[in-house]
Amino acid sequence: MTGAGDHHDDDSALAAEHVLGLLEGDELARAEKRLESDTAYRALHADWTEELSAIADGIAPETPPARVRRAIDRRLFGARREGLLRRLGLWPALGAAALAAGSYAVVTNLDMLRPDPAGPGLRAEIAAEDRSLVVQVAYDPAAPDALRVSRPSGEAAPGRSLELWLIAGEAAPISLGLLPDDREGRLTVPEELRPLLPQAVLAVSDEPAGGSPEAGPTGPVVAAGPVTTL
Repeated sequence: MTGAGDHHDDDSALAAEHVLGLLEGDELARAEKRLESDTAYRALHADWTEELSAIADGIAPETPPARVRRAIDRRLFGARREGLLRRLGLWPALGAAALAAGSYAVVTNLDMLRPDPAGPGLRAEIAAEDRSLVVQVAYDPAAPDALRVSRPSGEAAPGRSLELWLIAGEAAPISLGLLPDDREGRLTVPEELRPLLPQAVLAVSDEPAGGSPEAGPTGPVVAAGPVTTL
């Protein structure tokens, strides 16, 4: 006889495999559907995401030589974007994010092992320098209208909202909408913005409830991270 505990253990194992990107085919499709509609399963998925993310916490930070920072900056962003990023106060956070990208991809990359016949997927970890806020974003070309958003740590202050911004080149930041209140969710990407994602930087700002009353961020930018291609 199968008890309720057995079902929970099975779902927990399934959620762990889902986070690690080990599911395929029909099993993956069913898990994705449950992630959208099953609150209990979504909670297990969020727990495993946070659990696996914590593995990287023990990696001691190390300041690289300046030449390494400059090479990373040029490769990820190009010289033209530096001015805008400095004006927004994102440059130090992005340097740390770029250096952490290799370790993060190995340890916690969501769905990294998944076959992707539609082309390369896009990922970003948007993190505060002290990691008090961490937002993981995934974009699948096979479902190009939505960003999958996972928030392992951090939340909006009472009466405030966290808003996601896309920064492409020297253009002004473009809002992608408010982060979902739930730890897991999706945000719609307008068709005209999809080609900008591969070379973009994503940032999160602290805004009044309901979002920025202006075209750009009005509150402090609390986290940022570059979009990377798998």
